[in-house]
Parts: sequence; C-alpha cells; structure tokens
Amino acid sequence: MHATTRTGAVAVGVAVLAALATGCSDIEQALNQGGDTTCRDYVTQEPDTKRITITKAIKQQTGTDNEPAGTIVDSMIVQVDLLCAGQRNVDTPIKNADIAGLFLNK
Repeated sequence: MHATTRTGAVAVGVAVLAALATGCSDIEQALNQGGDTTCRDYVTQEPDTKRITITKAIKQQTGTDNEPAGTIVDSMIVQVDLLCAGQRNVDTPIKNADIAGLFLNK
C-alpha cells in the first residue's frame, strides 16, 4: 500500500469517527434528502428521522434555514403519512404531500 493511499484511508477513518462523535442526528441531517425522500424510504424511518426529513423538506420548500414551528412540522407529518399510506407508486417524493399548500406559504 502506498503512503498516499494509507494517508487517505486514515483521513477517511478520522472523518468517520469525527462524524460519529458529533452524533447520528448530524449525519442523518446531512444525508437526509428532505422533500426528495420517496414514500418507500419515508415509511421505513423511525419517528425522529421522519421529523428530520419533514423539517428539511419544509426548509427546502420555503427556501429558508429557519426552524419551522412544531405545529407545522406535526401537520406536515400527518399529511405525508396520509400521502404515503395511499400511494400506489412508492417512488413518489414526499414533497408532493403539500399539493394544495395547506400548511406552507409559497
């Protein structure tokens, strides 16, 4: 193994350990697709991950990094749960749950 390959592998390992030290929710937030998450993926998420997904989707839709109100997140979770429960196409992105714009000003 070359020195540069070893150095690269060590750097990746250190980055992974640093990410783990900061907590799983930070990693989930970074990797989370927000509104582009499909119903297939959304329905398998734990409640905390669903909340992260919905929060990110709202931020994407509003174009802001401000934390949405908890009531908006709760309402959107119900809306997405209904959308995904009734979807025949499991590849539907959850951003389609806000079709009527009931909870977000666009």
